[in-house]
Amino acid sequence: MALIEGCKHSIEVAIPAEAVAAEIEKVTESIRAKAHIQGFRPGKAPAGIIRSRFAQEIRQEALENLVPKFLEQAFERENLRVVSRPSIKDLHFHEGEAVHFKAEFEVAPEFELKDVRGLQVAYAEPVVTDEEIEERLNQIRESRAEFVNLDPRPAGDGDHCLVSLETLSGIEGEPMRQDDINIEIGGKDTFAAFSDALRGAVPGDVREAEVSYPEDYAVDRLAGRTVGFRITLKQIRRKELPELNDEFARDLGDFQSIDEVREEIRKAIFREKDYDAQVKAKNDLVDQIVAMHDFPVPDAYIDDRIENMLDGQFRSMQAQGVDTSKIRIDWQKLRQNHYEQARHDVKAALLLGKIAARENIGASEEEIDHEVQRIARQRREPVAAVRLKLEKEGGLQTIVNRIITDKTLKFLFDHAVKVPPQPAESE
Repeated sequence: MALIEGCKHSIEVAIPAEAVAAEIEKVTESIRAKAHIQGFRPGKAPAGIIRSRFAQEIRQEALENLVPKFLEQAFERENLRVVSRPSIKDLHFHEGEAVHFKAEFEVAPEFELKDVRGLQVAYAEPVVTDEEIEERLNQIRESRAEFVNLDPRPAGDGDHCLVSLETLSGIEGEPMRQDDINIEIGGKDTFAAFSDALRGAVPGDVREAEVSYPEDYAVDRLAGRTVGFRITLKQIRRKELPELNDEFARDLGDFQSIDEVREEIRKAIFREKDYDAQVKAKNDLVDQIVAMHDFPVPDAYIDDRIENMLDGQFRSMQAQGVDTSKIRIDWQKLRQNHYEQARHDVKAALLLGKIAARENIGASEEEIDHEVQRIARQRREPVAAVRLKLEKEGGLQTIVNRIITDKTLKFLFDHAVKVPPQPAESE
């Protein structure tokens, strides 16, 4: 008999006495064949002695063999899609009698999918302004700048100074030293303390500066600290930018004129903006379908999602050089903080999977091959080797799932009614 409460189920199972007796006999003979009993050769000790001396081991092994088998049979009879590890409760075992126990577990939720076509979503085709094109073009121009060495003289605003930096105070551990660092005096990205220290300096001068870094500074050792530096000025340089003409365009690649470059930049900015706008719209559509459907979500799915979220955070921290083994984790607090987002993500995944199944959305071999080739190019490894590795690690199924999810989100977007974004949303 099964008891149901949302995704939580419990079921009572009975293992017939004859099945218990047969398994005990089988386990007894297995132990008897290997046991070393004084006065008997292996396999020759009486079964009674074996049952008496190894009673606990026989009981334990017999139950470990029987419980999963009869539990699986019960799941099949009840047509249950179990998604968590069963917890065995109230197990009753008496010699010569049937074994009774209760199992508690979670099952995959059953729900009816509503019509998800025609949902309203804020979206408008992006507009690319001339100012945005010129800004991007100037960024490319800046990246092609050349630095010309100047004759020794006192440095002033606008000069680019090639310096060596060494920390004097304010950080823990070994001092930091960097050579050939470019500092623009008075530059918008230059800390004022550096500019103040270098004004009036000539090559060979050594100056000192004290810099206060913001809490969110990208370099962890410097973030939130006030650090003293020794600055050695090596060279004063002038930054020269190339002219924005057709020759500059040809230097960039397969372009004949600067107008062709501007057009390519316009297309690139449009693609970026449209991608961001579609991602926002698709996320909105997912939020809508999650809100439309009310069904229980297994805690096992939520816990898996939280673990994946934390794993991603830890990987990011490790990439920044953080020793995550020293981090003390309060699992209950983390679960509480991430629970609602994880529950939302799981519901979204279940719904998108249901939509994909209803609309026959799948991943073709061509699409899978294309993604494997992309990963191979990224890793600079042979395609065959990458595919083999992905097959062994289960990565191919991850690729399939991602392709199906992307295509399902596109289906939702393509069948949505687009409405103009509100002014606040378009900023």
